[in-house]
Amino acid sequence: MSQSESHLARNLRNRHIQLIALGGTIGVGLFLGSAQAIHKAGPALILTYVVAGLAIFFIMRALGELLTYRPVAGSFATYADEFCGPFAGFVTGWSYWFMWVLTAMAELTAIGVYVRFWLPAVPQWVPPLVALVVLYGVNLFAVRVFGELEFWFALIKIVTILALILAGLGVILFRFGDFGSHATFANLWSNGGFAPFGIMGMLLTLQMVVFAYSGVELIGVTAGEAENPAVVLPRATNGIIFRILLFYIGALLVIMALVPWNQLSPDTSPFVFVFQKIGIPAAASIINIVVITAASSSCNSGIFSTGQGPRAFAALSRRNVPAAGIHVSAAVMLVGVFLNYVVPAHVFVWVTSISLIGTLWTWGIIMVAHLGYRRAVRDGRVAAASFRMPGAPVVNWVVVAFLLFVTAMLWLQPDTRVALYVAPVWFALLAVGYFGSRPQPARAA
Repeated sequence: MSQSESHLARNLRNRHIQLIALGGTIGVGLFLGSAQAIHKAGPALILTYVVAGLAIFFIMRALGELLTYRPVAGSFATYADEFCGPFAGFVTGWSYWFMWVLTAMAELTAIGVYVRFWLPAVPQWVPPLVALVVLYGVNLFAVRVFGELEFWFALIKIVTILALILAGLGVILFRFGDFGSHATFANLWSNGGFAPFGIMGMLLTLQMVVFAYSGVELIGVTAGEAENPAVVLPRATNGIIFRILLFYIGALLVIMALVPWNQLSPDTSPFVFVFQKIGIPAAASIINIVVITAASSSCNSGIFSTGQGPRAFAALSRRNVPAAGIHVSAAVMLVGVFLNYVVPAHVFVWVTSISLIGTLWTWGIIMVAHLGYRRAVRDGRVAAASFRMPGAPVVNWVVVAFLLFVTAMLWLQPDTRVALYVAPVWFALLAVGYFGSRPQPARAA
């Protein structure tokens, strides 16, 4: 996968590790994608987040155990190579890079949508181009610069979500203002029931819900730069799981208690809508700034993580950053700018669906590699980590089955189905690239 960890300065502390993972995860999936998901599932969207969050819990515990065993930068492909074979490592490294390039395209697309709130005459492709140039420059500095920037990016998002939860609870419990007269937890089941569209509605939201959790595995990318990894990584792993569940599920509970789900617009961030209704001056502009920051944060994490991808991107600059990977990744992200020019109405769903394939592969390989690691521990080939995932090996296969089910659900909608057309082509190209790049055996004289 990436460069040896011995060449990386261990400059990221626990606060950096947790905030980078939060920053990479809390993005347009929650701030923008949740609006469309609410209209497909109603309040039952919360249950979809709970089910997917349970799978995330076990994925992160498995990753935490692997990281404690061997804290390396670019951990996913390293573990895949060690416990699943070199082909799995090759596919994982490139697929993770592919996933984050596409995720960054989605975040850049969201920036274009948000900026047009103030400047509707500006073409949707212009703000993504400006944001990409700025973030590209930032990532070329140093890992500490990245860590500090991501820390503050993520902190803004977290404060916003906590403010929504606390202000919303105040409105619901104490009936503040005109908004409070209609705010009640009964809104969660009073408008067509808790699941107005039944199980099918929940299934239709799986793509966006699972995409919203993408980035939680960034702890693995930062492992090689962590100070005191044996202490920091288990603490960060446990912390990120519960914080994300609190932010996602807590925010959605409050939003749909404050406003009946069928009164929310599928084209407007529910955060903007709710803060407007609460009566905060200039709420729409404030929250739009925050969600632009959220998209920039997640895109920033994506550009950094792509530099930790395939070995071809592993060259470090004099500033100890993977400059080669950052150059290539930023160049490919220009495709997202082009798509915002030619198909602005479809680009968001297309790129989120295709990037989800890379996410599902990465999470699946973490669970399979964890099985291989446990077998190696049992056979005495490697040392057992003190931080362990509960329920193995049964839970590993249950989670893998869930990830395959999510993949199959992409077929249900035309805009997400495009991912199932792209995936076979992508993996075929990787197979050709892998076997074509392998050294040929010498012929006998």
